[in-house]
Amino acid sequence: MPADLTRSRDRAVLSIIAVVSVVAVLVLAVLMLGRGPAGGVAPGVAALPTVNAMLNTLSAVLLTAGFVFIRRRNVAAHRACMLGAFAVSVLFLACYLVYHAHAGSRPFTGQGWIRPLYFALLVSHIVLAAAIVPLALTTIYRGLSAYRGLAVERHTRLARRTLPIWLYVSVTGVIVYLLLYHW
Repeated sequence: MPADLTRSRDRAVLSIIAVVSVVAVLVLAVLMLGRGPAGGVAPGVAALPTVNAMLNTLSAVLLTAGFVFIRRRNVAAHRACMLGAFAVSVLFLACYLVYHAHAGSRPFTGQGWIRPLYFALLVSHIVLAAAIVPLALTTIYRGLSAYRGLAVERHTRLARRTLPIWLYVSVTGVIVYLLLYHW
């Protein structure tokens, strides 16, 4: 593919990623800030935080396996794990949106030393979760482009930054769930 066409396609795809990322973050912000906790939540919706914690756990496992596979130079298994982690994360986002659209936000009721720890963890989780949307989308795009014979270095360079952030968001998502619903 000629270099001009590649650059043009990259600009178009990265523009789409930027728009999708901004829209996703805005929708989440409106849902999170727009409603308080609901009185009664349907049983199916009430189970979604637990489902989301399981999806975050699965995402972390797939990300870790994908890292191990690429270190062993098993590109096919790496790609399958990373695309699986992305699919699980998309499913998580859908469930998260449904839950917060129906149930609103749940306040943290913990007191004492755990309270500032929880909020520090929550704030870092939220900020990095917003950042991971464009990072993950761009890393996956570059990985699939690398698979088609384009520069692998671009994917690798970005993936080295994306993976630890994505893992942090997945793991802290589970910790936030445990603190919010089981503390």
